Amino acid sequence: MPRLIQFGENLEAVINEFVKSHYHEGDWVVISEKVFSVSQNLVRHISTVKIGWLARFITLGVKKHKNMTAWSRPEKMQVAIEIVGAPRIILAAAVGSIGKLFGKRGLFWTIAGHRISEIDGFIPEDMYPYTEWGVLPPPAPQSDCERIEKETGIPAVVADANYIDVQVLGVSKGVGLDKETVRQIILDNPLGQGDKLTPFVLVRKVLHL
Repeated sequence: MPRLIQFGENLEAVINEFVKSHYHEGDWVVISEKVFSVSQNLVRHISTVKIGWLARFITLGVKKHKNMTAWSRPEKMQVAIEIVGAPRIILAAAVGSIGKLFGKRGLFWTIAGHRISEIDGFIPEDMYPYTEWGVLPPPAPQSDCERIEKETGIPAVVADANYIDVQVLGVSKGVGLDKETVRQIILDNPLGQGDKLTPFVLVRKVLHL
């Protein structure tokens, strides 16, 4: 039966329970970045976020995507400000605005740094509890992948994927591919953008006769 992975739950045990029986030699598993964060209790409840004027102001300039709340919630921007500090966010917003004038997008995230683009959650249309909880990026995704492979025997990839873009954050040694090759393989986001019921995807090479 499908179920939610709980905050602080042992991820290796979940993989052994739900993935191991489907694994074939040569497969590798793609794991949602959010799953690593949830299993490591890297979460923040919306009630602890006190939105300031800067978060509200910068959120006004965030690009809106159809059917995706993304960064249009000021709570998420407030968490980002608390991580990197207001001066850096202001600088990032200024540089980002100038970049847009010259057709160069994404400078805000580059200047802000600290992987704040990977903050997830606080999404009204999402399934509970992610309507109320923000999810912060895991600090060591590459080490996480290596640990998963060592503990479960399944080569692992951690990815931050949605319908806008896919970022590969870690690839264990057993996968045998570089990050860009892995990204091209999962660029259509097989994890999906639905009700968070696909935290794992097994990738298998199929020979066409």
